[in-house]
Amino acid sequence: MKIGLISDTHDNLPLIKRAVEFFNERKVELVLHAGDFIAPFSLKPLKELQSPWRGVFGNNDGERRGLLKASGGKIEEGPLFLEFDSKKIALTHEFQELPAEVIIFGHTHLPQVERRENTLIVNPGEACGWLSGKSTVAILDTLSFSVDIFPL
Repeated sequence: MKIGLISDTHDNLPLIKRAVEFFNERKVELVLHAGDFIAPFSLKPLKELQSPWRGVFGNNDGERRGLLKASGGKIEEGPLFLEFDSKKIALTHEFQELPAEVIIFGHTHLPQVERRENTLIVNPGEACGWLSGKSTVAILDTLSFSVDIFPL
């Protein structure tokens, strides 16, 4: 399964739209957002995704009720645990050691792919580009147990 990974969108609508187009072009089957959406209006471009999506709240997501309502319940407190292709996946905003084969997090705004024993640790970086000047997303392939980081 190909899963699109995104984090720290911080209301940057043009880059959120670009990320949606990127994921649609690559025909990902699911998108996971590791938090820091910021305002409910920033969820509007996600309606154009051709795949389902889920997310967790980040430390800057102050309008949680509004985000929850605007997302139709697709955002929740992390960590969120999912399983695909017999791989247990944990989605959280700030990194934490979790009982999963894949841990996806954001918060640092820095892309990271690391293997620790049998665990794949992934930060797709910041989609917004505000802090680092680089906008990135990632695609996780659960069958090959690999991930690639892409610039937007």
